[in-house]
Amino acid sequence: MKFISKTFSELSTDELYEILKSRSEIFMLEQNIICQDMDDRDKESLHCFFSDGKRVTAYLRAFRTGADEVTVGRVLTLEHGKGLGKKLMMQGVEEIKKHFGCKKICLHSQKQAMDFYKKMGFKVVSDEYLEEGIIHLTMEKYI
Repeated sequence: MKFISKTFSELSTDELYEILKSRSEIFMLEQNIICQDMDDRDKESLHCFFSDGKRVTAYLRAFRTGADEVTVGRVLTLEHGKGLGKKLMMQGVEEIKKHFGCKKICLHSQKQAMDFYKKMGFKVVSDEYLEEGIIHLTMEKYI
């Protein structure tokens, strides 16, 4: 499994295709989220992912939302319970630090994933709210 970190313009056509395929598999097919996935944020994002040579097996994107703030989103793993999400977050945070030089990372966590992010050092900073029909909480981590 290879960790890759690239800006949108650095992605190959095959990498972009596999990223979008994995996002569709998790968010649309597994979680039944119906929304416009391609929201133009991809073009300004850093894309961090694991690839097994064929598939993107874990993925996140990060984009600047303030002078010292980056937001992480579209976090997914195709292989659950193997520690891939933890590896993705740990290596992703390091890449975000290098690429953006930010002080804070924010994310909108699905409620069921909140404990995972807490283990990664994120703290809840909002009440629960609905996003695409799923309960979310805003979380942040200072780095």
